[in-house]
Amino acid sequence: MNESKVITERVIGIGGLILAIAAPLVFNQYWIDVILTQALIMGIAAASLIFLAAYGGMISLAQTALMGSAGFMIGNMVTTRAGGESKGLTLGWNPTLALFLALIGTTILGLLFGALAARSTGIYFLMITLTLSVVGFYFVGQVTVVSGFSGIAGIDQYTPPFIGDIVGNRDKLYYIALGVAIVVYAAIRLLVRTPFGLALQGLRDEPVRMSSLGYAVPLHRMLAFGFASFLAALAGILLVWWQGQIAPGDIGLQSTIDLLIIAVIGGLTRIEGAWVGALAFIIINNYIRDSWLTDFLDKVGIGGSFNTIIGLVFLVIVIVSPDGLMGAWDRLWGLTERGDGEGPSVTTIPAGEKV
Repeated sequence: MNESKVITERVIGIGGLILAIAAPLVFNQYWIDVILTQALIMGIAAASLIFLAAYGGMISLAQTALMGSAGFMIGNMVTTRAGGESKGLTLGWNPTLALFLALIGTTILGLLFGALAARSTGIYFLMITLTLSVVGFYFVGQVTVVSGFSGIAGIDQYTPPFIGDIVGNRDKLYYIALGVAIVVYAAIRLLVRTPFGLALQGLRDEPVRMSSLGYAVPLHRMLAFGFASFLAALAGILLVWWQGQIAPGDIGLQSTIDLLIIAVIGGLTRIEGAWVGALAFIIINNYIRDSWLTDFLDKVGIGGSFNTIIGLVFLVIVIVSPDGLMGAWDRLWGLTERGDGEGPSVTTIPAGEKV
């Protein structure tokens, strides 16, 4: 990557981080709670998907189900019948214990998912993970002991002591989500530079050659899936704290598609695209769906629903920049360099493609 581009991106990143830290002083409460906190949480979930796609060559549709698994686990463990909740197991366990058990349990579940899907590639891997997601959706929907279609409510009332009150202090939840997002981003960037991360990228590009060199391809993929599952579990716990409840619809097909759209809009080749795509998706969801654009689409007979609008945005981005908004940024930078006479631009090769 060009040195000036690296410096520019670091300056933008530092500026964005400063703005994020000062956000409660700049934005109103609606933006902090509904837009930015949700974008941070969904960005963490999308980062788990992009990590697998960019560095492992695996596009997983099971990340939403893994998010929901963490949410359902913690919901069943912390809620109590005395608190008015009647759905789920209502075990009333210690919230701190429940938090760690939900993270560990979801990671183990992800390792099992990874073991089932690790020997497949491409469309077969995608379909296996989609099947696992659908199985999870029907399990929590039909097994009323753990949920039922009405879901589990009141989860945000049972947080660990070190988290504190997030119902009456929504800024606290925002900063928790911001801190987790920063740690997740740093963890991914560090992991991909370790021997394991470098081997994973080698398996992405040349699995047969890496296998002949003695690398256990399925094992590496399974472990990568386990790490991504841990990230999805973090997002799932933050999500149930943010919305206060969890229901089967949160891991349904629509939610799965939404997460994939977020990742594609941001860009499947760069981790930063997870939060860029999440912010763009949520802004569209909250503002454009009730704007002049919806009225115009209704008048011309196309229909102004959110699905129509996000579908058009998705189509435009895929056509103009298959690598999403981050890919568009890379191309714009290349055009700028060419215009300044610094030589021909270098086209970024998406993860998984060969020269």
